Amino acid sequence: MTGEGGLFPKDSIPENADKIAELIKASSRIVFFGGAGVSTESGVKDYRSEDGLYNTVKEYGVSPETILSHSFFFSRTETFYDFYRKYFIGGDVKPNKAHYALAKLEKAGKLSGVVTQNIDGLHQMAGSKKVYELHGTISKYFCTDCRRIYSIGDVFGDGKNREGVPKCEKCGGIIKPWVTLYEEQLDWDVTDAAVDAITKADMLIIGGTSLSVYPASSYVRYYQGNRLVLINRQKTHFDVNANVISRDKVGEVLDAAVRLAGIE
Repeated sequence: MTGEGGLFPKDSIPENADKIAELIKASSRIVFFGGAGVSTESGVKDYRSEDGLYNTVKEYGVSPETILSHSFFFSRTETFYDFYRKYFIGGDVKPNKAHYALAKLEKAGKLSGVVTQNIDGLHQMAGSKKVYELHGTISKYFCTDCRRIYSIGDVFGDGKNREGVPKCEKCGGIIKPWVTLYEEQLDWDVTDAAVDAITKADMLIIGGTSLSVYPASSYVRYYQGNRLVLINRQKTHFDVNANVISRDKVGEVLDAAVRLAGIE
C-alpha cells in the first residue's frame, strides 16, 4: 500500500497506521473513544496547550475549570457567557480528517459508535450518526426555569445575544448550554449507552485524550477485547493495555488506516 503506485509515498505512512488498518479489516463493532486532541486538529482550543484555555487565567483571574462550573454559571452568569462566546461560539471550525475517517467507518458498517468528551458537534458535522456526547453539546440549550429547549441558532443566530445573558422567550429564565459543567453529573442515559457500546466492541480506538478526565476516562476499562489502539501524542497511563500505539496526529493516523483498510 505504500511506495511507488501505492496509497502513500514511500516512508510517509503515519506510525502503525498499517497495523491499525489490519485490525479494522478484522473488526465489525469498532468503537472510538476521543478527547480534546481530536478537535484541536480543527483549531479548537484545549485546556493544556501553550495557546489553550489556561491563558484565560490572565484575563479572568480564574481557571477555565472554575468558569465552566455549575456554581460559577449561576453566580457569575454574565462572565460565564463572555468566556463561552469567545471560546466556544463562532469561528470557522470544521471537521478534520479524524472526524471524516470515523464517519466513513460507520457508513461502511465497521464502526458502532463514537464516544466523545468533546462538545463541539464536529463528529455529526462530518456525518457520524451514532455519537455519545459524554459532556453534552454546544448545539443545544435549555431554560433553567421552564426547561424549554433551544438550538444554537435560536440563541446565537443572526447576531442574537452578542452580549449579556440569553433569556428564555417564554418565561424570561436564564438559558443554559446543554453541557455538563464541572460539579454536575453526567447524563446517565448517555453514559450507560456508551459503556454498553464499549463493552460490546470488538475493537476500541482511543484517540486524542490523556485519559485524565474522570469519570469519562474510566469507561474505556469496560472494553473486553484484544484490539485496543491508542493514538495520542503523549504517553498515558493506559498505554500498557494497548495492542497498538501511535504518537502521530489522530487525523493523519485514522485517515491513513481507513484508506489502507480499503474504505473510501
